Amino acid sequence: MPPSPAERSDELAWSILEPLTGRRRERLVAAMAEVERLLMASMVLIAPCPPGDPRARACVRAYARDVARRFDGGFDPALSRPVRDEELVPPAGVFLLATLNAAPVGCGAVKLHPGAPAEIKRVWVSDTVRGLGIGRRMLAELERHAAERGWSAVRLDTNRNLTEAIALYRSAGYREIEPYNSEHYAQHWFEKRLTP
Repeated sequence: MPPSPAERSDELAWSILEPLTGRRRERLVAAMAEVERLLMASMVLIAPCPPGDPRARACVRAYARDVARRFDGGFDPALSRPVRDEELVPPAGVFLLATLNAAPVGCGAVKLHPGAPAEIKRVWVSDTVRGLGIGRRMLAELERHAAERGWSAVRLDTNRNLTEAIALYRSAGYREIEPYNSEHYAQHWFEKRLTP
């Protein structure tokens, strides 16, 4: 009986690895894993989505579960400043959804406040794609959306336990500012000037 496709694939992989020493095998496997991660990152699509869409709702629920695990004392949405759906549809704002093979893997929103800086809300990326630069892409898309509509600055708030988010914001050019809202869970407030 001829070998199955999986067996042929295993044989091919072994024929590539066999001539290599242990250290070189490790390097090749690591390089292949990096290629896989980069290909996965390139397949993530970020696009506007109605905030009432079931995929958007699933991401917001995942965001709430994630921050509930990470915040001191958990997260109660009733204590947080509300974000209403009508604030996240044009012209008031936008909700962006990140998908990988049509499955939701991240989200973010920007509220376009008349006469005030735009405000970024609910940036979340699934554990399955963390470390692939999706959060940075989401942030850039939200900034672009605000800039294209005439806003010259964006603000956001965050919790001290979201250290990766704080590092992202700082590396993306945000500077820490005085509190601009009364968000119960915020300990850090940031602002960034936008270029048109």
